[in-house]
Amino acid sequence: MRIIALTSAGKVLAERVLQHYPEGQLDYKPKPFAEQVQAAFMAQEPMLFICATGIVIRTLAPVLQDKYQDPPVLVMDELGQFVIPLLSGHEGGANEWAAQIAQKIQAQLAMTTAKDYLNPVYTLGMGCERNCPLSYLEDIMLETLQQKGLTPHDIISLNSIDIKADETQLIALAQKYQWPFHTYSANALMAMEPLLSTRSEYIFKTVGVYGVAESAALLAAQHASNSSPELVVNKRKNTKATCALARGFGDSK
Repeated sequence: MRIIALTSAGKVLAERVLQHYPEGQLDYKPKPFAEQVQAAFMAQEPMLFICATGIVIRTLAPVLQDKYQDPPVLVMDELGQFVIPLLSGHEGGANEWAAQIAQKIQAQLAMTTAKDYLNPVYTLGMGCERNCPLSYLEDIMLETLQQKGLTPHDIISLNSIDIKADETQLIALAQKYQWPFHTYSANALMAMEPLLSTRSEYIFKTVGVYGVAESAALLAAQHASNSSPELVVNKRKNTKATCALARGFGDSK
């Protein structure tokens, strides 16, 4: 991921975004501008421009190919109010990436693709003490959904770690709400570690993953939507259970 900023205010915003993407790179006033930008584009680097949309269009026009080959390109205003997926919105993942950035920095997503193109897919992840009563699981689940005004009907699956595959009340909760119940290995769940809101060393030493609820929700959303997942509600907990809500964006066609 490469962020191109052309003003001092844009540089400040870029550094704020990079706090959430430590693997990213900032190009501040790159020179020669067109050559640097076009080379990065042709190298298939995801790009976020903090500048006027017109500058981006004029610079990239000579090297555009098609929506299946062009890398994702986003544009932000230097005040950080709007995030616009400009190129490869659906096929290249720019829509999901823009939604993720907008959530992280409290910006407004300005998505210009057809509204019925992408559907949100919501998944729940849960962890709990062994033999946790159903009431504790159901209470924390409903509290989590209420945070975003969702109902159990909006959820497509309940998910956890594989050592909970025989947890009777998790199974009962899934049956009550007619959800599939999926469990994943610690190794599979660890792929979600960069997206977690918190990391518990205690949980890692106990089960081999830094957070069961968030990891399971994220991985399930990724599998269900075939897109980059994001946390919608960070891990919530009561005395016996944890719950997190994630989503991905799937093609409605």
